[in-house]
Amino acid sequence: MRRILPLLLLISCGLLHAQNEELLAHYQAVLRLDTTDPPGNETKVAEYIKGVFEKEGIPVTIAAKDPARANVIARLRGNGSKRPILLMGHEDTVQVDPSKWTFPPFSATRDGGYVYARGAIDNKWQVAANIMTMLMLKRGNVPLDRDVIFVAEAGEEASTGPGIQYLVDEHWPELDAEACIAEGGAVRREGGQVRFALTQTAEKIPAGAKLVSTGPSGHGSRPLRTNAILHLAEAVQKIALWDPPMRFNDTTRSYFEKMATLSPPDQAARFNALFDPAKAPQVREYLAENDPSDYSMLHTSISPNIIAGGFQVNVIPSTAEATLDIRALPDENMPAFYDLMRKVINDPAVQVVPNNRNARPAGAPSRIDTGIYHAIEAANRKVYNVPTIPQMSTGATDMSFLRSKGMQCYGVGPASDMEDAAKGFGAHSDQERLLEDSLNKYYQFQWEFLSQVAFSHR
Repeated sequence: MRRILPLLLLISCGLLHAQNEELLAHYQAVLRLDTTDPPGNETKVAEYIKGVFEKEGIPVTIAAKDPARANVIARLRGNGSKRPILLMGHEDTVQVDPSKWTFPPFSATRDGGYVYARGAIDNKWQVAANIMTMLMLKRGNVPLDRDVIFVAEAGEEASTGPGIQYLVDEHWPELDAEACIAEGGAVRREGGQVRFALTQTAEKIPAGAKLVSTGPSGHGSRPLRTNAILHLAEAVQKIALWDPPMRFNDTTRSYFEKMATLSPPDQAARFNALFDPAKAPQVREYLAENDPSDYSMLHTSISPNIIAGGFQVNVIPSTAEATLDIRALPDENMPAFYDLMRKVINDPAVQVVPNNRNARPAGAPSRIDTGIYHAIEAANRKVYNVPTIPQMSTGATDMSFLRSKGMQCYGVGPASDMEDAAKGFGAHSDQERLLEDSLNKYYQFQWEFLSQVAFSHR
């Protein structure tokens, strides 16, 4: 304990200027490397991390299925009395339209306390914080009860094959851990005040389907009630307005229960009413109109996103298609769900054709009664002075591959303003930004978390 006390005091007293500046330098460095996916080119980030770690004497491995799309694995050894902890972030970013940006998207410009760049939120803040955490553990010669594993992975945004899928298939012994800390959560601020921390303990699984409508073709001057587009339009409306069966899991039940305790009376009443079968349908309809994120957490969701049909204005087409984005609950029986969709549509002219375009494995929600989760709660209380709420992500993360292997996974995140998404500064938005203070606070959170679950106090 005496060996780590000076470092702990440095963290707790807020004397972090040097570390914060170094953290910011790593953050800007990886943001300035264009790893737009596709094509990715994540090896640029991997080589940067490798150079930083090798300079500090941290054992590091480059693992690549595709030479241009490398992953990084590093490990600091503990005494082995506990199973490892995995810190994971992804190196790639989504596409970008530079014309929409105030600052060049790969400039990592500092302005008004923010850093602006593609990947600022999704997800290079975590890569940088994990780099800094490994550096400080090594420099402080911090005694550990468990190995701390660092992973920076390729392909999270658009192509899991060279990234997490390759790592799980070919490097699993190097990743295997009791728990993983990755993206998917957030500390939510509203009006400049921190309200609560969300920890992702479950996620919906991307699925999909096409609605394929068929009918006789003909001359457009003689409208047909058998028009494939007409049948498709009716089917799309039915399926888009359908309220699929609601089902809670441990994560979503706890989420809505805790949100009720933190919300104004009218909101609290709605959240509580979800547990009343007589009142729940009305609340779901309200959420569908006013809070689509919470509504999506209640069931497997369907969004019709692409429609195609016809080729000439005066020709009635014989086929028309709609592509559906389906996000399934972790335990959804998809063949049975597709059958339910067919019953809702109830039209022999329209087929439901499964199309799992981005198959990710399903895994049970991570437990919220573990020592790891309780340490996340404690760290959020100490650093942010807020409660922690488990959340099921409606989007997808690479933790699904780890959960399918039985690993407990927890998605965390830095503090961000609820208002930012509406202003166009959220993840995948036309611009991204993160407060420098949020990056620094997250680093403190991660250190506090590790001090509870990994530091040796003997």
